[in-house]
Amino acid sequence: MPTALPSPWWRPDSHRDRRPFLTARNAIKRELRAWFEADGFTEVEAAALQVSPGNEAHLHAFATEAITTDGRRSTLYLHTSPEFAAKKLLAAGETKIFDFARVWRNRERGPLHHPEFTLLEWYRAGETYEALMADSAALLALAAETAGTKALTWRGQTADPFAEPERVTLAEAFERFVGIDLLASVGADGATDRDSLARAAAAVGIRVAADDTWTDVFSRVLVEKIEPNLGMGRATILCEYPVCEAALARPKPGDPRVAERFELYACGVELANAFGELTDPAEQRRRFQVEMDEKARVYGERYPIDEDFLAALEHMPQACGIALGFDRLVMLATGASRIEQVLWTPVAATD
Repeated sequence: MPTALPSPWWRPDSHRDRRPFLTARNAIKRELRAWFEADGFTEVEAAALQVSPGNEAHLHAFATEAITTDGRRSTLYLHTSPEFAAKKLLAAGETKIFDFARVWRNRERGPLHHPEFTLLEWYRAGETYEALMADSAALLALAAETAGTKALTWRGQTADPFAEPERVTLAEAFERFVGIDLLASVGADGATDRDSLARAAAAVGIRVAADDTWTDVFSRVLVEKIEPNLGMGRATILCEYPVCEAALARPKPGDPRVAERFELYACGVELANAFGELTDPAEQRRRFQVEMDEKARVYGERYPIDEDFLAALEHMPQACGIALGFDRLVMLATGASRIEQVLWTPVAATD
């Protein structure tokens, strides 16, 4: 069932309770924008309507119909991320860009999820994704300082936003929290051994269904056993994802089993997802097709591939990029318990 607000957000009493969170949101946004501008970034605004909303199997988009003046009809989508548009700007010659982007994701509603929300995305051309790790740490501290707090909080858990984040690889996390040798089920070419991982997961009490894929098992272990332990006391940077779990990231030099991808966690909450960007259009097309095949298998639908995006990849420089859930950052900095508290006009819940 959808999570409804106790009363409509526009009632004066409800708005009065939420207003401190909302004004803090404005202040944090203002300070983060100033931080980027001081570092030489250019703010951009990606169009929300796109020919493809993204090609990740488990992200769901809102579709709409475009009608030309002569009555021809075509499908457009509200983007799930400004990523494709931002990378086209990198191909065009921009080098340091950021976007407070309104994005839309269907089938998502809960204390940390909302069908319309804000992603703060930024990209650095010619730099490695380690630069984004430093950026992330700086922005956590700035958000907390602006909110006037010494700790990020969520459901009784805390993290020091001024402490250097812990850096943990996926292989280390699987070994530490579950006792599973994750990379034993990943081949040198990135191919995965579903049965090997399934046996290891079942041995530590993870439910495994007969039709689960390697990714299904991986995700269940991550969500049930690993994520609840991340970002406790200080933020965690979880990095070096298996390459099959990083459809838009390039392989790590020296170890093609894993990719240049990291996620940022605080108080067990995922805050950001970052990549050393893949710029090989042929490989990107192959990965998109794999993702859409999986989407068709699970959900019975697929999204088109943005051919213009693949063409732009041929001109895009080496770069790194990151998407940070701005609303979640505000929540943790202000102590809000659900995402609607930090949204000026939440989308009404439907039955």
